[in-house]
Order: sequence, then C-alpha cells, then structure tokens
Amino acid sequence: MTAETQPEVKHRGLITLSIMLATIMQVLDTTIANVALPSMTGDLGASQDTINWVLTSYIVAAAIMTPVTGWLADRVGKRELFLVSIVGFVISSMACGLAWSLPSMVGFRLLQGVFGAAIVPLSQTFLLDINPREKAGQAMALWGAGIMVGPIIGPTLGGWLTESYNWRWVFFINLPIGIVALLGCTAWLPRAARRIRRFDFFGFAMLSLGIGALQLMLDRGAEVDWFSAFEIWIYLFLTLTGFWVFVIHILGADKPFLEPRMFADRNFATGLVFIFVIGIILLASLALLPPMLSRIYGYPVITTGLVMAPRGVGTMISMLIVGRLVRRVDARVLVTMGLALTAASLHLMTGFTPQMDDSLIIWSGVIQGLGLGLVFVPLSTVAFATIDPMFRADATSLFSLVRNIGSSIGISMVTVMLTRNTQINHAELSTFITPYNPMVGQVSPEALQGSAAALSQLDGMVNIQALMISYIDDFQLMMIITLAAMPLALLLRKPDAGAAPVAVHAD
Repeated sequence: MTAETQPEVKHRGLITLSIMLATIMQVLDTTIANVALPSMTGDLGASQDTINWVLTSYIVAAAIMTPVTGWLADRVGKRELFLVSIVGFVISSMACGLAWSLPSMVGFRLLQGVFGAAIVPLSQTFLLDINPREKAGQAMALWGAGIMVGPIIGPTLGGWLTESYNWRWVFFINLPIGIVALLGCTAWLPRAARRIRRFDFFGFAMLSLGIGALQLMLDRGAEVDWFSAFEIWIYLFLTLTGFWVFVIHILGADKPFLEPRMFADRNFATGLVFIFVIGIILLASLALLPPMLSRIYGYPVITTGLVMAPRGVGTMISMLIVGRLVRRVDARVLVTMGLALTAASLHLMTGFTPQMDDSLIIWSGVIQGLGLGLVFVPLSTVAFATIDPMFRADATSLFSLVRNIGSSIGISMVTVMLTRNTQINHAELSTFITPYNPMVGQVSPEALQGSAAALSQLDGMVNIQALMISYIDDFQLMMIITLAAMPLALLLRKPDAGAAPVAVHAD
C-alpha cells in the first residue's frame, strides 16, 4: 500500500496514550516489586531465600509466553489479545496485592507474567501499524521512553509506596492505570486482520524449555554458588538442549513456531544483537547503582530515586530529539553516537570514589540516558523498517524477549563479578593492614594497640574500598561491551526511501 492510499487512522494520539499507559504499567512491574521484597517476607511467611520466587515466577512466566505472542495475535486478533492481556494483568495484580501466603503470591505472579508478556511486543506492533513510515521514528521514541524510563522510576515508586503505605500498594497501583488504558484501547484501538496458522507445539515446547531453564539458571545461580551446584548443571543442560533442538526444528519444519526467514533481514538480525547489548547495559547498571548508593553512601530509597531520576530525564530528552532526527540522519551515525556517549558515561563511572558527592553520579546518569536514547530509537525503527509485515508480531515479541534475556544475563554477570571481586579485593587490601604500615597508625592509632572497636572500624573501611573497586570493575566491563558493539552499526543498512510503507489493517 502506498503512502498516498494509506488510510488515516482516527484518534492516533488517544490510541498512543492508551497503549503507552498499558506498556508503562507492565514495564514498571519488572522492577517496582524488588524493593518491597523485605516487607513481603514477614507478611507472607517466607524466608530470605524463598521470597525471591516472587520475582523468579514473574520473569520465567513472561519469558516463556513472550514468543507465543505472534501466534496468539494472529489467532485471536491483536486488539482482542491486547485487551485480554490488560484485563488479566490488572486482575492478577490485584490478586498479588491480596496474597495471603508465599504459594498464593507465586501463583498470582505467574499469572501476572503470563498476561503481561504480550503487552510490550503488541504495543510496539500497534505503534508501527497506526503510524506512517515517516513517523515511525517518533512513534518508537514514545515507545522507547516508556520501555527505558519505566525500570528507572520503578524502584523509587516502589520504595515510596512501601514506606508511605505498605507493599500491597505496589500491585494495587496498577488498577487505576489499567482501567484508563483498557477504556482507551477498547474505544479507539483498531481491529486487525486475523491469520489462522497451525500452532507448532513441539517448537514452542523446546523454546520454552530453553528460556525457562536459562532464566532459572540465572536467577538461582548466585544463591547456590553457580556451577558448584548440580542444580545449575541441570539447568545448563536443559538450556542448551532446548535451544539446540528448537533451532534444528525450525530450520526443517514446514510451518515452524518462528519463521527462519525473519532472520534473513539484516537490519532485524543486527537489531537483535544490539538490543541484547542494550538490555545488558540498561538493567545491569540499574541493578548496580541503587545498592551502591545505599551500601557505600548510605542513601535512603527516596534519595536514591532522586539521584537516579536525571538518568530518566536524559533518556526522555534524547528520545524526543532523536525521534525527529531519525528521518534526516543516518541511523548508523545515531547508533554510533549513542554508544559512544554510553561508553563515555561508563568511563566516568569508573572514577567513582566513596568520598565524592552525588554530582558525578547525576551527570554520568544523564549522559548515559542520552546515549541509550540515541541508540534505542533508531535501532527500534530500522530493525523493523524492512521486515515483512506478516512477521511483525513475531518479530516484536522476539525483540522484547532478546532484550529481557540480555537484561537477565547482564544482571547475573555483574552481580557475580561484584560478589567475587569484593572478596578478592578485600583479601588483597587486608594484607596492607599490618603494624608495619605507617598509614595504619596515622588512620587509627588505637588499632595498633589491639582495640577491637578500632580494628572493626578498619575492617569496615576495607570493605567499603573493596566494594567500590568491585563496582568500578563492573562499570569497566560494561564499557568494554559497549565499545565492542560499536562496529555492529556498520551492518545496519538504510531503508530504501522509495519502499512501500507498511499497510495498516484497520476497520
């Protein structure tokens, strides 16, 4: 369908607002509950080990159900699936707020993950459907703002709700947002053509096995000391088996669960690699900063949120600007600039010290927000610019899945490095705490006399320094990953300006 014959979609602004409310509601839930876990422990009769299943159940359920979004959208309709997802997500959120025990909470969180899985990929699909190609960049800027700013404000909002009310309001907050989103989508969201296709149960089962085992391995690894536990080896075997059999299956099946032809599109394939890297950098840094601000600088939850808020502001400013630039500037240039800014911010973060004020934390966050925004919008635009429209629902669900897997791997990676490097750094720094080191006498003369309190204070100082060095090591690793991803921008290609834009199926 050409640009001249493409029908105008009515109420595009209201549709966008309704879709984004649902998207932000779902994205917030990936991080908003984290800070409420300590408060849940006593009320639900859980231990410090078992309470993590509140997070794990949601992550695993969402990860398994995300790839099936495309098939469900074709089978029941994108609009209908989106409405059902919103209703189910809100009801299961209310059930989580009313949970009376750990098993009930885990069950309701599983349902929340099942219903929430389709919201993000379908929201991206709808925004691409209702906007002409020349406005795709602005649409992806709005969508990206919700996707990337949501996890930033989630811990702050969750901390404020938990401190001001109680942890149940972390889930109850979804009710008013969900009702407004549902009413808007019901009134204005256009219907889409359905496409009946056979469900590849074996392919879905193998992919689910691989994804589920991988998420369990990443979540449980730190608790059981990774590969020293037989449990992790089982998860690794199931992960490799599931993914390997799935790949072999879709390459030979007549009607596979995911069409291999999608990956022949160079922009989409490169976009998957990029979004994997973005997932690592975005949520890994968000997982590191709040505990760092609390453990080293003693910031309360609210102050931590205020210090990290400028990061979200930088992201939103960047996305609003790049949404217009993406039509005029080569996407490869924007992506490279964004990665360069992100690497520069991580380089600034390697200069953190326990004695500094919060100015460097704020400015490095702003620069990183600007950089990630410059990457996310052109990447989300170009990745889907040349892919066949019939694969769009599958492609957006895969895009979200890869981003979430990158986030899970990034968080696990930096967490493991932080724990192990802290132990190593503490052991190395402790070798300098001897009576023969003149600096020890200058810092704490009482320690040379064997004072238990002074020795404990010295040990605390060593802990802080060891922890700070470990955080810097993590920031340096993420900087290296960012720099290594920059050459991939050369694989992206600019869409042909004369190519037909995507048809809009609306009635």
